[in-house]
Amino acid sequence: MIRAAALAALLALASLCGGARAEQLVTTLSNPNIAITSSFSGETLSVFGNVEPDPGASRDQIAGPYNVVLVIIGPSVNRVARLKTNRFGLWMNTEQVEFDTFPTFFHVLANDRLEKIATHETLEAEHILPDAQTRVAARPNSLHVERFGAELVRLMTEKRLFGINELGVKFLSTTAYAAQLPLPADIPNGLFIAQTYLFKDGVLLAKRGDSFAVNKTGFERFISTSAQTYPLLYGLTCVALALVTGWLAGVIFKR
Repeated sequence: MIRAAALAALLALASLCGGARAEQLVTTLSNPNIAITSSFSGETLSVFGNVEPDPGASRDQIAGPYNVVLVIIGPSVNRVARLKTNRFGLWMNTEQVEFDTFPTFFHVLANDRLEKIATHETLEAEHILPDAQTRVAARPNSLHVERFGAELVRLMTEKRLFGINELGVKFLSTTAYAAQLPLPADIPNGLFIAQTYLFKDGVLLAKRGDSFAVNKTGFERFISTSAQTYPLLYGLTCVALALVTGWLAGVIFKR
C-alpha cells in the first residue's frame, strides 16, 4: 500500500510538472548584428516570438491568455555612484557605493502592467526590475545601497539607457507576439541579451534567452581598437594631429 501511494504521488507530481512545462518559447531577432558606422543614428530592434507546445506536449495544452515580459540587457561594467557635498565652500565626494558587473543598458518591455503579470517577489527573484540590478551588483556591506542605487537608475533612465515600457509587447494572436525597442545612437558596444519570460496567471511558465551584438565598424572600429590596444601611441597621435591642425589653421587665417 505504501509503495502504491508513493507511486501515485510520483505520477501526480509528474503530471503537474508536465502540465507546467507544456509551453515553450520560440523567438527571433530582427538584427543579430548591429553595426555602428559614422552615420549611425540609432536603430529599432524587433523581437518576434510564439508560444508552442513543449516536446511531448500536445497543441491542446496551449491555452492563453499569456503574458510576456522582455528584458534587454547590455554589457556589464563596474560603476561607482558618488555623493558630492559642500564642505567649507568646496564640493567634494563624501560617500560612494561601488557596483560590480552593472549593466550599461537595461530595458523592460511587457504586454501589460508588471504588477498584474506577476508578484513583486517573482519580479525580484528573476531580476526583472531595474532596482534589482543595483542590489545584485552592489558590493557586500555597502551602506545606503537603496539610495545610491535609485539615483544610479534615475541617471541611466535620463540617458535612455534604462527604461520600462509596459505596452512594448503586442500579441498578434493568442500565442504570437512582437516587440520593438528603439536603440539610441550612443548605445554601448558589446554583447546584449534579450531574455523573454512567459507568464500565465502570475506563474512563470518558460523563459528563453537570445543574444545580439553591437559593434563599431570601419574607421570607427579602427579608432576604438587603437585606443584600447595602443593607448600611449593613440594619445601621442592625437596630440600630434592637434598640433598640426592648429598650425595649419594659423597659417590659413594669417593669409
